[in-house]
Amino acid sequence: MARIPHAQRLRDLLEDAIVEGHYAPGDRLDPAALAQEYDCSRTPIREALQQLAASGMVRVLPKRGTFVAQLSVTELVERFEVMAELEGMCARLAARRMTPEELAALHRAQAACRECMAAGDADGYYYENGTFHHLIYQASHNDFLAQEASRLHAILKPYRRLQLHARRRLASSFDEHEAIMAALERGDADAAEAAIKAHIQIQGERFNDLVASMQRLQRRRREERSTPEGSS
Repeated sequence: MARIPHAQRLRDLLEDAIVEGHYAPGDRLDPAALAQEYDCSRTPIREALQQLAASGMVRVLPKRGTFVAQLSVTELVERFEVMAELEGMCARLAARRMTPEELAALHRAQAACRECMAAGDADGYYYENGTFHHLIYQASHNDFLAQEASRLHAILKPYRRLQLHARRRLASSFDEHEAIMAALERGDADAAEAAIKAHIQIQGERFNDLVASMQRLQRRRREERSTPEGSS
């Protein structure tokens, strides 16, 4: 299994903290404070913040600092809808254009997903799941489409990642991968498109529960901040 760079792991931790409400929308993220909190130097923190800015999770305001951005519910729903369409296009093209070598690489990614699923390792599954999807983007042999799918995938990463911690989601996700792979192996473009769109759309439906959780956490965060220090 590939070694995950330190900046990437910090990015994932910060993504989770943002989505879970530890850092609320509009919060300023101070590199020095983050370096102390995560027990590391400022360099990987700055790299992680740059990656988050590129994905749209944070916004850098000149001379003011880096602040948490938060997509609205409508924006997130819209992005999941577009993600399903983009991945559907990738799978449709991949069914016609995928090489035997690319199909073999997809099998290896799915085998790695199986290992993580069996171990109950949601975070490990998340990384292998990302490889699985990006291999399909590449197998479309349409660089522009692959780039657009990868860009939106990055924006939705923290939300897709947290969904994998839901009960039985690993097993369901793995089974959905199996349906996608079977269609790709047959060269069935319609079935491959439908299978991967269903895979993403199922995540979109589960997203309603995620939104509710986020809203509860954010309300709790606001209440904690509005409570005077030392009061009970």
